[in-house]
Amino acid sequence: MTADATIAPTLSLNPATIADLALRPVAEKVAQGARLDFADGMALFATRDIFTLGALADHVRRQMHGQVAYYNINRHINYTNICALSCKFCEFQRKRGEAGAYELTHEDVLKAAGAADQAGATEVHIVGGLHPWLPFEWYLQMLRAIRQQYPRLHLKCFTAIELNHFSKIAKLSIREVLLALQEAGLGSLPGGGAEVFDDRVHDEVFKGKLRGDGWLEIHRIAHELGIKSNATLLYGHVESRAERIQHLLKLRELQDQAPGFQTIIPLSFIPDGSELGYLPGPTGLEDLKMLAISRLMLPNFAHVKAFWIMQSMKLAQVSLQWGVDDLDGTVVWYDITKREGGQGNTHQEYQVEDIRRLIVEAGFLPVERDTLYRRVHRDGARWWVDA
Repeated sequence: MTADATIAPTLSLNPATIADLALRPVAEKVAQGARLDFADGMALFATRDIFTLGALADHVRRQMHGQVAYYNINRHINYTNICALSCKFCEFQRKRGEAGAYELTHEDVLKAAGAADQAGATEVHIVGGLHPWLPFEWYLQMLRAIRQQYPRLHLKCFTAIELNHFSKIAKLSIREVLLALQEAGLGSLPGGGAEVFDDRVHDEVFKGKLRGDGWLEIHRIAHELGIKSNATLLYGHVESRAERIQHLLKLRELQDQAPGFQTIIPLSFIPDGSELGYLPGPTGLEDLKMLAISRLMLPNFAHVKAFWIMQSMKLAQVSLQWGVDDLDGTVVWYDITKREGGQGNTHQEYQVEDIRRLIVEAGFLPVERDTLYRRVHRDGARWWVDA
């Protein structure tokens, strides 16, 4: 079933028996396949009937994907943590010369891509800080080199924040930047940098960073060029629940206008090591609520991903029954967030057999996908995707 398909009224719950009266009209909408509005989203956040919330999201998830749960074999490459910005929420960024600052060379990136290719990865996910001195041509050369040496790897690269930076340093429009990157080998965009689409939140936490309307416009242009993308929502810091719902509604609206989003990826804020380290961060229950509500509010998004590095694999496994259908992938190295905080080890990896086991334990059928959600088939070292 495709995203936003009409959902048959087969909800196992009888709305009339739901104890939380505010959830009854929401459950009726879910049963009818009707879209939820802002008030519905707020009712979902407010409820203490967490099992009904989970059941509603699970209903939609199973109508769309049945028993299938996706994963992929991928590798993240963070080419630099040197960044012109100083966002309060970020423990990743450094200034040149600061302890822990690094800049990968093209050779370093190619080595990482080669290791991913050798390990059977179908995708490399490449993002980094807004380096003040690297020219746009550096990024084009990097993509060309990977495409030439490892042509089967899908290149999912650069957040809207990076693309806006490239536009400034190259003095090109966003469309021109994207066309140049496409020609060099860009396959799709990740969803990072969205944070929360609210000017109040941006001014407090992400000042100087591309605002929500700019992020949305860049993804609109990418979709018009046939470039698929993902979307994120960073929650659990200074934003309100109302601002989260507004964020989801803006994503839904853009997907209606310029389809191209594949996946919504709610990201659980981890305060350790950032200027917001005094905040507690979201609880596991809040994580489950956010994932389930994302599934319910975004019927025109095909997939909801639990990024296990942010939510932990244990909670991600549970989330498969709370609206999630994708556990991301093997990842291997991830330097942007360290769940245990501080300067922890960035080697964060799950083996394929472990991911598959976790999916089966949760009662679902593990299916390997590529970046575009085509099924991957393997025969030893050889792999191919469905047409």
